[in-house]
Amino acid sequence: LNQRWAALESLNATVEIQASVLKTKEGVAKDYTTFRGHILIRKPELMRVLGQVPVLGTRMFDMASDGKTFTLYIPAMSKAVKGSNSLKKKSANPLENMRPGSFFDAMVVRGLAPDDLYGVVADSETVEDAARKHLFTVPEYILSISRRKPGSQQLTPVRVVVFRRDDLLPYQQDLYDSEGNLETQVDYANYRDFGSGKYPSKVTIKRPLEEYQLVLTVERVQENMTLTDDQFQIKLPEGTKIQNLE
Repeated sequence: LNQRWAALESLNATVEIQASVLKTKEGVAKDYTTFRGHILIRKPELMRVLGQVPVLGTRMFDMASDGKTFTLYIPAMSKAVKGSNSLKKKSANPLENMRPGSFFDAMVVRGLAPDDLYGVVADSETVEDAARKHLFTVPEYILSISRRKPGSQQLTPVRVVVFRRDDLLPYQQDLYDSEGNLETQVDYANYRDFGSGKYPSKVTIKRPLEEYQLVLTVERVQENMTLTDDQFQIKLPEGTKIQNLE
């Protein structure tokens, strides 16, 4: 995991994004129209996501983040939203609670930080092959990452990453917030060789606390391209209405 993270400096991906709101208690599910997106990532925390209007191909939204703050520009409304990457006040609309940090952590699986503690367990998962109508066993490694609570011997969960033992690639990642709540679940499927290395062609991001899901179908990936600072900055047109979030 650390070797893969150390070898990655930047990521440039073209994807198709399917957003869904899943209110399980109310039994409500709503799928939004699939749209094309372009994602730029540069370590340590820079990210930009551009969404395009279906069919027309014009900008639907443009979001940039430096890891601490973000700017979201919506051209059709001549409006920009600026705020902290950490969500302080939830919106009734689940999709308005999206923040760049969770997107960054889903698209790339970070290596361990110096103060991370970890344990590894060998396990196996039973998977159904629908085409052949039989079950088969997939050997796995489960990497549990935690940190010691300041002034305490208590460990709080940070992440759990599941690897297939045959290729040592991550197939699942669970990320926890500072209170130990499961914040993000990510599934990585159908790894392909995109030329610069293997990357999942399908990434499913679930946010159970905010009740939404994003499914990314990856069409193109380039790793370690030279990405300049201005590629992570949004130039707002004159007259753009700016909303500052608390």
